[in-house]
Amino acid sequence: MIRISRPELEGCVSHILEALGIPGEEAEDSARILVAADARGIPSHGVARLSRCINGIQAGLIKGGVTPAVLRETPISRVLDAQGGMGMSVSRKAMEWVIETARKHGVGVCSIRNSNHFGIAGFYSEMAARQDMLGIALTNTAALGVPTFARTPMFGTNPIAFAAPACGDRLFSLDMATTTVTRGAIEVCEREGGEIPPGWAAGADGRPIADPSRLLEDMLYLRGGLLPLGGEGDASGGHKGYGLAVMVDILTALTSGGTFGVGVRDSAVTSARVCHFFMALRIDLFRDPADFKQDMGRMLDALAGLTPAEGRERVYYAGLKSREAEERSNREGVPVAKDVWETIKAAACSLGVSEAVPQIRN
Repeated sequence: MIRISRPELEGCVSHILEALGIPGEEAEDSARILVAADARGIPSHGVARLSRCINGIQAGLIKGGVTPAVLRETPISRVLDAQGGMGMSVSRKAMEWVIETARKHGVGVCSIRNSNHFGIAGFYSEMAARQDMLGIALTNTAALGVPTFARTPMFGTNPIAFAAPACGDRLFSLDMATTTVTRGAIEVCEREGGEIPPGWAAGADGRPIADPSRLLEDMLYLRGGLLPLGGEGDASGGHKGYGLAVMVDILTALTSGGTFGVGVRDSAVTSARVCHFFMALRIDLFRDPADFKQDMGRMLDALAGLTPAEGRERVYYAGLKSREAEERSNREGVPVAKDVWETIKAAACSLGVSEAVPQIRN
């Protein structure tokens, strides 16, 4: 891995997207959210996704400068058709609307169809948490997950993010796939020349598979895929991850009238059109926010203060690892895999924005 200044990396990604015709604000939103994933130690959703974004734009599947259509609206809710727009910018604006609505009415909800990759779900739930609200963000994804006892995919990695504020500017920030891992984790295995660990994925026969290249190829044709959270079968709770994944499809796609299940398909070069769901709840609907945050702080302190299991150094709560990784990235630069960096540099040069390529810190 190499480390690159966060502002400079964001600027480079933004310049590449603008060179492809994406308006400035949308390019900046996308760059900020992609880089945030790498900064937090989630490379599967970071700038490694830029290549698929470039391909989607060049193929006309991802569009800049599009205004989402409002399909249905009430004082507390909206349903949008993103019309193929930049998923990260569409989602940032939708979450801002949800937060402003919750500020007025106590709750705000928005579901979106016909969108594109929106980065890390936790980025949006944390937007609400920083406004003394409870935040929820969900998205469906291409059908990569194999239901319990099946051998072909029927749902995506379908992440769930939930964030709540605590005293001392801390957050409980849960951001989890409903599959054991994401496709990005399989891509990381392939880039690093490793095997898929047991319990992560199933091949075309429904049994465990170790070859990441074979699995990534097979998943394009709905042969095998990722196992639900809990792993193979139901003995370790795989049916629970399966159920959560279907729940995400219901909240994102069925509420918006969008595509779900095997209807959500990636191509060989770009990601599928997907659906999102955002929600914010004002804490003072329930109790005084200061008291809530004080109790949240006590809870997080109790969790982090637990005695670690033998062989482990410490106990974490959801979001703590990411926060510490982000603090280091802000100091020392954002970690990026060397091959990913070479791809970004090549893209910048081919698009005539090589001057935007920053220097490596190490």
